[in-house]
Amino acid sequence: MLLAEIDVVAELLDALSFAFGMFWEILWALILGFALSGAVQAVVSKSEMRRLMPDDSPRSLCLATGLGAASSSCSYAAVALARSLFRKGADFTAAMAFEFASTNLVIELGIVMALLLGWQFTLGEFVGGPIMIVLLALLFRVFLKRQLVEEARAEADRGLLGRMEGHAEMDMSVHAHGSLWRRLTSPQGFTATANYFVMDWAAIWVDIVGGLLIAGALAAWVPDSWWQSLFLESHDTLAKFWGPLIGPVVAIISFVCSIGNVPLAAVLWNGGISFGGVLAFIFADLIVLPILDIYRKYYGWTMAGFLLATFYAAMVGASLIVEFLFDVLGLIPSERNAKVVEASVTWNYTTVLNIIFLALAALLLWRYFARGGGLAMLKLMNEPMAHEHAHEHGHA
Repeated sequence: MLLAEIDVVAELLDALSFAFGMFWEILWALILGFALSGAVQAVVSKSEMRRLMPDDSPRSLCLATGLGAASSSCSYAAVALARSLFRKGADFTAAMAFEFASTNLVIELGIVMALLLGWQFTLGEFVGGPIMIVLLALLFRVFLKRQLVEEARAEADRGLLGRMEGHAEMDMSVHAHGSLWRRLTSPQGFTATANYFVMDWAAIWVDIVGGLLIAGALAAWVPDSWWQSLFLESHDTLAKFWGPLIGPVVAIISFVCSIGNVPLAAVLWNGGISFGGVLAFIFADLIVLPILDIYRKYYGWTMAGFLLATFYAAMVGASLIVEFLFDVLGLIPSERNAKVVEASVTWNYTTVLNIIFLALAALLLWRYFARGGGLAMLKLMNEPMAHEHAHEHGHA
């Protein structure tokens, strides 16, 4: 009995060790990414986002993609903000393009992917993301009927709650006149950057911790042979097609969203999933089970089913295109050596960068709480129509 208890404790410690090891590797990148994202959001107004997405023209879709890439990377906040934009006049297709970009084309995601998986995966993500949005727009153009959009709008106007409703509504950007740099470097710009930095962390920390813990457990407890069998690694050609098909399915049942799915993607890559399968898995953070339930609340059962089918098809299609394009160009890594490492804090460049960026995080935290009202704003993140309160606090 004692030996069994020791084995269980040892296995738990192994899982936690892998989780902390990956966290330590990506900590500085997360802080840098959220700081840059906060700086961009500080000077980009959400009212401007809505105005720039009136239809599904190529221009509107390009603007929606760019604005999404500059916005929050929290899946729940992105989904809530997309509905808010749709309710206030933005085109539905453009709102969905914004939603895709705001979780798949953000700075922090690319940095973390480069650290854990390699630069090829970051490049694949930023090539595949726009392809996915184009495929989605084409699918919507062919299959999305006006009646379904109107039914979805009626459901959206009912205002049923999902998650991060308040965070999606908050507009804390600087509205003063002047260049973007002048607004960003002003005291108001510093405050707005700190606001977005802290609140984006508050929105996504559960997904990051959950993703690290799940990845750590899988790395410690699931043998590579099981993954290799699931991903058909011994059948090279078949695996290239199977990976993008099975990747989103694994994501749907893993419940992990946003950046939190990158550590798990590293485990899957080491386990034998194809290059395109990794991308499809990361793309699929917008069709995990909790978010599918939010689509049902927001837009009704029919639209939720339509979004699942079209999102899945676009994710698989984009991943397959990138898989074969990168294979032809020789850009797919030949070694499966993603950083799934046990806890190890040594004096190296990672530790130095973590210290530097932890100091930056401390500065932004100080700015956020120093002006007062910080705790109240955090409480408003899951409440609807929080933007009025946030506006007052953000410009206090």
